[in-house]
Amino acid sequence: MLIGLDGIPLTFPKTGVGHYTAQLANALAAIASEHEFRLVYPSSFPAASFQFDSPTPHNLGSVRVPVGPIRKHWWSVGLPGYIAKQHLQLFHGTNYDVPLWRGCRTVLTIHDLSLLLHPETHERRSVARAKRRFPVMSKTADAILVPTEAVRQEVCEHLRVGEQKVFAVPEAAREFFRAVDFAETSATRQNLGIGNEFILTVGTIEPRKNIPTLVKAFERLLASEANSQLQLVIAGGNGWLSGPSFEAIKNSRAAEQIVLTGYLNDAALRDLYSSCRVFVYPSLYEGFGLPPIEAMACGAPVVVNDIPALVESTGGAARLADARNADELARAIWEVLNDGAERAALSQAGRNRATELSWTQTAIKTMQVYESLL
Repeated sequence: MLIGLDGIPLTFPKTGVGHYTAQLANALAAIASEHEFRLVYPSSFPAASFQFDSPTPHNLGSVRVPVGPIRKHWWSVGLPGYIAKQHLQLFHGTNYDVPLWRGCRTVLTIHDLSLLLHPETHERRSVARAKRRFPVMSKTADAILVPTEAVRQEVCEHLRVGEQKVFAVPEAAREFFRAVDFAETSATRQNLGIGNEFILTVGTIEPRKNIPTLVKAFERLLASEANSQLQLVIAGGNGWLSGPSFEAIKNSRAAEQIVLTGYLNDAALRDLYSSCRVFVYPSLYEGFGLPPIEAMACGAPVVVNDIPALVESTGGAARLADARNADELARAIWEVLNDGAERAALSQAGRNRATELSWTQTAIKTMQVYESLL
């Protein structure tokens, strides 16, 4: 059986969707050697790049399809033409899109409904596109995958999709993310201007990551924290509508103790996950939230916003706080910082939770959906 997956997310520096696409494709090929998997994308995008912790399976490849003026309209012309020519049996759109003219069965991944439920946190053109395309794509696809039951309920309610069509398939931390000794992280921290005592958050800097409230919480924390060397490290590339986040950092009275690292490679991220005192994820909305699971895999005690998807994905292994309230968030972080027993318990619970999730399990559940359609 020949199965195609959307390769477009791999043509950009990888964040959540790119990692999801790469890890899922690799795991699918590993568990289903009798099938061939292709990451397919048009030549109007740069060449894709994907690397794995282990050798790429022999039955996984990528295809950059040549397109001209007509076929560059990928979802309506180019991809349906490729599917017909190559006789694909199934295509999986890993980033909200599937071919509009189907020549095969289609599966659609909807990571979250942030664009519809929290439009104020996105650029207007992205919101307008989502309002047009999400209902069409969700009705066009034969099956829909979501990362949590929380998103499953949202998709059924807001896109009016039958429950029997939507499957919750959790994601996982990549195998690369495992704890390393504190001493081994010193070079990374020194290069980034980070000391021994720091709080970490990871994610593209955009409104729903709730950076201004985290900055306020950090200011309150410093006022009550005896350790004056404590830093707040914000790791992630610049996203959309990031102006208010940077203004909050610039104007903070704690600005000198806030470190912006920009986008980091996996090795640097692993070092920071492994050496932070506390990992904090105050996001206002998520579909799953991979950074807290990555941090858990590296042994970090984790504090997350008390929202349905993060409660579900962290599985009781994180400290919960109302991250809309700077005082409550600061109090939760302070208590974890200053309670060695709770820190140790959260660290162990997090490791356990991370091991419960794997890309192999994600691939098995995804393959079950494929097989049900075929």
